[in-house]
Amino acid sequence: MIPRALFGREQNLANIRRDAFLRGVRAVAPATIATGTWGLVTGVAMVKVGLSTIEAIGMSLLVFAGSAQLAALPLVAADAPVWVILLTATVVNLRFVIFSAGLQPYFRHFPLGRRLILGYLTTDIGFALFLSRFARRPDAERGSPEQVWFFLGMAAGNWVAWQGMSILGILLATQVPGAWGLEFAAIIALIALTVPMINGKPALVGAATAGLVAVAAAGLPLKLGLVVAVVLGILAAMSAELMLERLGARR
Repeated sequence: MIPRALFGREQNLANIRRDAFLRGVRAVAPATIATGTWGLVTGVAMVKVGLSTIEAIGMSLLVFAGSAQLAALPLVAADAPVWVILLTATVVNLRFVIFSAGLQPYFRHFPLGRRLILGYLTTDIGFALFLSRFARRPDAERGSPEQVWFFLGMAAGNWVAWQGMSILGILLATQVPGAWGLEFAAIIALIALTVPMINGKPALVGAATAGLVAVAAAGLPLKLGLVVAVVLGILAAMSAELMLERLGARR
């Protein structure tokens, strides 16, 4: 028989996990409207550039990175070299290296397989919401079941919203008139997701630099203006952060 004390601890742990998971779902719920809109537009775009239904669904499930998908699709349509497509997607997703470093203290105790799954589920909005809630916790409390299951709740809500609407867009793509202007809806959704994460001067400098460079370099061949904008935006944000640290140290 299972000792009553052990059963009580297991039941309490299950309650903590369930409550944290539901809090994560509720925390990400307001962002799922923008996420779903972006996913819908991406699903339609994948079919419009010539991917089959199976290829588009496979890309949605395997890549699960809207910005990289939207950056790669024009290159696919333009028959750009594979290395250019891969380089573009890599540069656009460089921010996930920073996300991984920020989440490492919370998930480092997991084996590699689980960390890869958590990396796959990591999103911009999930990273921002998670750290805004748990970044001030002491190091000894990092990686607790509450934090892990809160992250999983956010990830699950975001993943379902994205994949559901993306696959819906893929299935309905042939019925969507080109005059609907879904590209504009994607831009609005992306802005809705991005603006709340610009919460400091370095981030503001990086976003402004990337936006200006993207407009100025829009005429570069193979859509390389986006790659240049991302790289210069990251460098500008890092430079701004270093300058602020030096000013603070002098004071």
